Amino acid sequence: MAYTETTSTSYGQRLAGSAKGMVGGLLMFIIGTCLLWWNEGRAVKTAKAIGDAASNVEIVDDVSKVNASLNGKLIHASAFADTKDTLTDDMFANIADELIETVREQAIRIDRKVEYYQWVEMAQTKEREKIGGGKETTTTYTYEKKWVDKPVNSAEFKDPQYQSANKVLSEVEDKSEMASNVTFGAYTLPESFVSAISGGEPAEVRMTEQQTFAWNEQLHALMPTVDETTSLIHTSANTAYLGISPNSPQIGDVRITFTKVVPTDISLIAKVNGSTFEAYKAKNGQKFTRIEMGKVSADEMLEHAKSENNIWTWVLRVLGIMLVVGGLKGMFGLLPMLFKVLPFLGSIVGAGVGLVCWVFGVAWSFIIIAIAWLVFRPIIGISLLAVSIAGIVFLKKQAAKRKAAQANAPAAPQA
Repeated sequence: MAYTETTSTSYGQRLAGSAKGMVGGLLMFIIGTCLLWWNEGRAVKTAKAIGDAASNVEIVDDVSKVNASLNGKLIHASAFADTKDTLTDDMFANIADELIETVREQAIRIDRKVEYYQWVEMAQTKEREKIGGGKETTTTYTYEKKWVDKPVNSAEFKDPQYQSANKVLSEVEDKSEMASNVTFGAYTLPESFVSAISGGEPAEVRMTEQQTFAWNEQLHALMPTVDETTSLIHTSANTAYLGISPNSPQIGDVRITFTKVVPTDISLIAKVNGSTFEAYKAKNGQKFTRIEMGKVSADEMLEHAKSENNIWTWVLRVLGIMLVVGGLKGMFGLLPMLFKVLPFLGSIVGAGVGLVCWVFGVAWSFIIIAIAWLVFRPIIGISLLAVSIAGIVFLKKQAAKRKAAQANAPAAPQA
């Protein structure tokens, strides 16, 4: 069922909200402008660091022995990232007073992912402008059962019928354990490098009868209406399930999935520091390091780094432009609000203000980017500026020639 809530906002309240929005809009405009400027500098520094790395990287085919002559150098190498560490997850061990871990794997990392079956509230809002400048807002709330990352507080739901609908059998935290000794040939990988190794394979869940009995006893205390012969904990492959049946989830059920990152081939570009590695510091002070899964050549890794830098540059540019435009709309939001007394008139003015904000916002953003290029990419920036000025001069000359030609054209003979 859906629950509907209708609220009204007076014209005076809307004017006050628009006045407050001017402050927020100014802040958004400033943040967007700063982001655009910072992003151009970041993009250039990163690109130069990648170029610096490309000029200085040394290809190393064999890392089975520590080579003292490589110390302090930037290298590229591919090798097997291995570990002898045994990682464990003792989630179920404590309750049964047993030292038998639920998960025990020789791996680079093991991860515990927890999900809860909960009611989730969703809202759909419709607004209606009223003559006199007021506004009526109708919000329809609907509810669905979903697997979510965290327990949902149903006491905050709008529909009173669902405000006590959610519960959980047990709250369990997500958890990761990472090997402290991971080797790369004869070298040892630092923690920051180990955390960058990705992948995910099922990690088997093991439980003794005593652990299962202890957990069932605890869970049955939370669900006294369930027959005591019914098991409330189930394990299958890499999943532990708290509830009556994994095939028919009920509100409050908990699903815990365990995965592992096993030893695997990786490729890296990094600076050698004795028998380990660290980030390479380029001439411009920017740090650079890269790890990719599998055997990947240095050229490919550097191209991937360039591609990622370009993608991030455009993502942040778009974000900056959106902030600038959104800020301008907030700063000038009071203007169309003054005409909301007549809804159709307010809509016309609002559309006009919105268009102006987009045009000015995009133009302002391009100006900031252009000025940043003059600072961070002076050669390219000056060249583009020169081309732009030349284009403007050319267009003006062409327009002047057309006017002169029209002025000198013979008058049409009169009848």
